[in-house]
Amino acid sequence: MEFDLSAFHFIRPWWLLGVFPAGWLWWARRGERGAYGRDSRIAPALLPYLTVHVHGSRGPRPIDLLALILAVGAIAAAGPAWQRDEPTFLDNVAPLIVAVDLSASMDGADVPPTRLEAAKHTLRDLAVRRTGAKTGLIAYSGSSHLVLPPTDDLNLLDLFIQALSTDLIEHPGRDAAGAIELGASMLAAERVGGTLLLMTDGAAGQQLDAVQERAQAARDMQILIMVVGHANDAQAGIDASALRGLTKAAGASLGSLTGNSDDDLDWIVLHAQQHFRTVQDAQSGSIHWKDAGYWLCWPLALLVLLTVRRGWNIAWTACLLATVMLVQPPDAYAGTLENAFLTPDQQGRMAFEHGRYDDAVQHFRDPYWKGRAAYEAGDYETALAAFALVQTAEGYFYVGNTQVHLRQYDAALAAYDQALSLRPAWKPAVFNRDVVSRLLDAMSQEEQGEQAEPPDRSINDKTAQTGKMVKVPVAQAASEDIWLRNLTISPARFLRGKFAAEDAAAGGQP
Repeated sequence: MEFDLSAFHFIRPWWLLGVFPAGWLWWARRGERGAYGRDSRIAPALLPYLTVHVHGSRGPRPIDLLALILAVGAIAAAGPAWQRDEPTFLDNVAPLIVAVDLSASMDGADVPPTRLEAAKHTLRDLAVRRTGAKTGLIAYSGSSHLVLPPTDDLNLLDLFIQALSTDLIEHPGRDAAGAIELGASMLAAERVGGTLLLMTDGAAGQQLDAVQERAQAARDMQILIMVVGHANDAQAGIDASALRGLTKAAGASLGSLTGNSDDDLDWIVLHAQQHFRTVQDAQSGSIHWKDAGYWLCWPLALLVLLTVRRGWNIAWTACLLATVMLVQPPDAYAGTLENAFLTPDQQGRMAFEHGRYDDAVQHFRDPYWKGRAAYEAGDYETALAAFALVQTAEGYFYVGNTQVHLRQYDAALAAYDQALSLRPAWKPAVFNRDVVSRLLDAMSQEEQGEQAEPPDRSINDKTAQTGKMVKVPVAQAASEDIWLRNLTISPARFLRGKFAAEDAAAGGQP
C-alpha cells in the first residue's frame, strides 16, 4: 500500500471533535484513584496505612481505556485517506492519439531494425498495454492525415500500424502543426482529457510558430514527443536543438525511445493517466478517496478486549461487541465473496479488465458488455447475438465489426449504415464502412481479373477425347486466402490512395 503523505487528509474531519470529549473525560477522572480516601474523611497521615492495594489496582484504569477507545474511534470515523477510490479500469481509459512521422529519415537503422519499425513495435505493445482504452492513429510528413480514429479494437489498430511506411505520403516535410491540429479535433470529439503523442526523429524550424499557436488552441490536450533515434549520436542525423525547439513551442514533455519496452510504455501511459485524472478532477469538481478508517477497527477490537478484566465496570462493552459479531442474519449472504458484494455485471467488468474474456461473457448481463467480452474472446457468434439486442449506434457499430470477422461484408455495411443513421458523421463508423467498402471492391476486381486470365496450361488428352484440347486450370486460391491476401495488401494501398486524394483536394499544400 503506497502512502502519499502530501495527499493525506480526513474525509469527515468533523468527527475529530470526538477526540476532545475523550480527552476531557480522562482529564476529569485523572484523580479518581485517590478520591475515595479524600472523601472518607480519614486523616491524611493514617490513609496510606489503612488503604488496601489489591491485584489490578495498578496499571491502566477503565477510564483510561475508555477514553482511548473514544479517541481512536473518532479518528476512524473521521476517515483518514491518502489513496484515490477509482475503478481499476479507469486508469486505462485515457484517450491517446499517436502521430507517427513518416519522413524518409525514419528508415534510419540506428535503432534496429529501423526507426519506423521500432516505433511500430512500441505502438503495438502500447495498444496491448492499454487494452480497453481508445487509441487513434495519425500519419504525417509533408502533410498530416488521419489513419484511424480512436478505437479500442486491437486487431484493427494492429492492421493499420503494420501498413505504415515512409512511402505513403508523397510530399516531404514535417507537418507537426497539422498533426497537432488534427489530433486536437479528434480528441475534442471525445470530450475528455486526451494526449497526443508525436513519434518523430526531427522537426521543421519554420513551423514552430504554427506549432505553438495550435498547441495553445488545443483545449485539455497534452502533447508528448518521443524521439525515435539516438539524439546524442552525431552520425544519426538528428537535430537535437530543433527537437528541443519543437518541445518548447508545443509545451510538451520530451522523451526518447530507449529500447526498453517497459520503460517507454510506462513513460507514455503514466503521463496519459495523470493528465486524464487532472482534467477529470477539474470537470467533476470532486475526488473520491479510499476510506482507510476501517483499519483502525483492529486496534479498537484489541482495546475492547483489554476491558474484560475482573472488577472493571465497563466489561459489558466487550460482551456487547461479541454479541453483535456472533449474531448473523440467516441466509443473508451469497455463496461466494464476489456474489455477496458485486453484481454480475461488476464481476464481468473485473474479469474483462483482467483479460479473462470467457469468464466475463458468463458474468455479464448487459448485452453490450457481454458482446464486447465475446468479441475480445473471438466468439463472434455469441458477440453478434448480444450486439443484436443493443439498438444504439455503438451496438450497430459492433455488429458491423463482428460481421466483418464472420466474413459477412454486405451485412457489415448495412450495420454501419444503421449506426450512421443514428449518429450521423460518426468517424469510427464512417472509417470502418469505407475500409470494408474498399476491400469489397478490391476483392471483386481481383476475382474478375482471375476469371479473365487465360489458362496457365493446355495439354492433349489422347485417351478420352482424341484430338481435342482440354484446359487444365491451376487451382485458384480459396476465398479465405483471397480475403487474407487483400487484408494484408489493401490497408497500405487504401492509405496511399486516401492520402493522395486528401493532398490533391488541399492543392498539395501541407
